[in-house]
Amino acid sequence: MRPGEAMHESPAAGEAHSFLPEREFVLACQLINEYAGIKLGPHKRYMVHNRLTRRLRARGMDSFSDYMALVQNDVAGEREAFVNALTTNLTAFFREPHHFELLAARARQHRAAERRPMRVWCSACSTGEEAWSIAMTLREAACPAEIVASDIDTEALDKASAGVYPTERAAALPAERLKAHLLRGVGANDGWVSVRPELRTSVQFMQLNLQSPQWPAMEPFDVVFCRNVVIYFDREAQKRLLNRFATVLRPRGLLVVGHAESFPAGHPAFRACGRTAYDFLPAA
Repeated sequence: MRPGEAMHESPAAGEAHSFLPEREFVLACQLINEYAGIKLGPHKRYMVHNRLTRRLRARGMDSFSDYMALVQNDVAGEREAFVNALTTNLTAFFREPHHFELLAARARQHRAAERRPMRVWCSACSTGEEAWSIAMTLREAACPAEIVASDIDTEALDKASAGVYPTERAAALPAERLKAHLLRGVGANDGWVSVRPELRTSVQFMQLNLQSPQWPAMEPFDVVFCRNVVIYFDREAQKRLLNRFATVLRPRGLLVVGHAESFPAGHPAFRACGRTAYDFLPAA
């Protein structure tokens, strides 16, 4: 999941449906908080209207009330489609590059000191650019890696695991990096790039809700990326998530958060070690 788009969206021009009623907007906000831990304020009403309107259109419906009943009863998987619709996916290759510089330095240290692959969790991978950027960084550092990339949005995960992007999404990458890690499409695939097979072997994708009561069993991680996600969570949900990260990070592991996030700062086991980056230093 990736917050960060415009704060306001206007209703779609010429939209046949009436504007989202207050009652259904409040219910949608309650349900997305219940299902995904996402908090939406009143300024998101236009956004919710537009995205739910697309779901109504896909379902051949014209009533927001009927649609919300469909979601609550989870008819034909509509609950998942509802969560996917209200999840924002904004990402890019090597977004916030200082984090990848820090990751590269840690990878070189790990390679020199450890005999095992470096384990990294990209905990809200969206459409995959962050996960593939992690994989590129570790490959360039010649550091064997096991990368887990998860997201709540199943449609975004499908795009992430496919690893195929319009060429313009990778246009900012240096030519050397582009050539080393991506394949340019030809013929019918012109205008697209694809992640090279040798990069794919290091990344495992999985669907996971960070607010789920239980996570699947996972081996400890050396690094966890959780960027631009918790701005949608309330303070208590942030604290719970941080405590759960503390259970999956190795001592002296690295937690990387978004440029506008500082939620680990008040936790006694996390110490700042860079711009929105924290060492996990549990008490002996």
